[in-house]
Amino acid sequence: MSVPVKEPEKFVEATARFSQETVRQASAVKGEPAWMLDFRLQAWQTFESLPWPKPTDEAWRRTRLTGFRLENFIPFSTNHGSVARNELGAILRNELDEMESSASLIYRDGGAIFSQENENLRTQGVIFTDLQTAVQAYPELVQQYFMTEAVKPDANKFTALHAALWDTGSLIYVPKNTKVALPLQAILYQDEGTAGYHHTLLVAEEGADVTVVDDLLGAENALQAGVVELILRDTAKVRYMNLQDFKHTAWNFLTGRAVMGKDTDLRWIQVSWGSRLTKAFLTLDLQGEGGHSELLGLYFTTRRQHVDHQTLQLHRVPNCFSDLLFNGALKHRARSVYMGIIKVLPGAQKTDAFQRNGNLILDRTARADSIPGLEIEADDVRCTHAATAAQVEDEYVFYLMARGLTRPQAERMIVQGFFQKVLDRVPVESVVHKLEKVIARKIGR
Repeated sequence: MSVPVKEPEKFVEATARFSQETVRQASAVKGEPAWMLDFRLQAWQTFESLPWPKPTDEAWRRTRLTGFRLENFIPFSTNHGSVARNELGAILRNELDEMESSASLIYRDGGAIFSQENENLRTQGVIFTDLQTAVQAYPELVQQYFMTEAVKPDANKFTALHAALWDTGSLIYVPKNTKVALPLQAILYQDEGTAGYHHTLLVAEEGADVTVVDDLLGAENALQAGVVELILRDTAKVRYMNLQDFKHTAWNFLTGRAVMGKDTDLRWIQVSWGSRLTKAFLTLDLQGEGGHSELLGLYFTTRRQHVDHQTLQLHRVPNCFSDLLFNGALKHRARSVYMGIIKVLPGAQKTDAFQRNGNLILDRTARADSIPGLEIEADDVRCTHAATAAQVEDEYVFYLMARGLTRPQAERMIVQGFFQKVLDRVPVESVVHKLEKVIARKIGR
């Protein structure tokens, strides 16, 4: 069943740039209740109180915001619902039809423009809707979970901005012992020159099982300050994929956190193909014994792209497992930064945690910085970390060319083989094919 989302009135012209009045205006055009406006205004106060990142801040020492000016962006979209049907059709053909799903949402111009849902989803009690609709239809869920448990507005400057001006986003609520057979898919297509604030709020109740894919596209000369909240109650199983392929002129900031209960199972795939600059803070927060988590990352930077991932594997309780693997390739004058910590709190005995970052340098002018780390406060644990950076060996290229491959074909095969350890753990076959196509495209640039 496919139905267009009801289009709200068009956004009024945003004459002011970023201010408290801008926040009020953004809330008013959405017709939000007073409690959401109050939430936004408190978040704006938090935003104003927090300093901008400085080069002396450890988290930002290797990532500078040179050239970034918040006032250069339109604070929120002013053209909601104006998408041309032929453009929507192109999005559907290129993205939506690639993957069989239980339900799909497409976002553009600060709101949802298309919804498609499997007939069985509602009978299971599963909620998969855009957040603007959820504020009106499911206020109790939004008030209980939205930026209260996983990611707080004061986590950093950009999460505070997000909380004050959030626009697009998905609420995914899976009831107790409910299994969603096919993935749920959300596609964001962000327009030129705008500031966007995409939010994913996933709540998997006890024993729930679900796969969710976020596909982020567009964003020419734009800003995206996103938040991902994954809340797993005891024995829940979640597979989450965040696929970012913005234009190379976009500024992308992401804060994501998974809160995990007892005997939960999470596989999180984080892919960073696009953007001019990406800064992502990603946290696995293991709060219940027996938690099993995997955080897997892919990135391929070209030209002057800069991608920075900062991760935290936080073990609070005994008998939990976490495994992190981030592999990236770099061409031209691109740069990557990876900084990760495995933190084991006192009493979190029998922790089993791994962390590995691998980098394949395809040009001598590219640079990869990798800073893995351990903070261990328990004495009966197994924790290891590793980082590598290597160039493509000429003998490998020669070996493949001697068997009839051209140099571009040989390099493509080597790069794909480098990424294969992560691709083998992506749980949706159509997503794997999509990633392989992007890898081939990036190699050719």
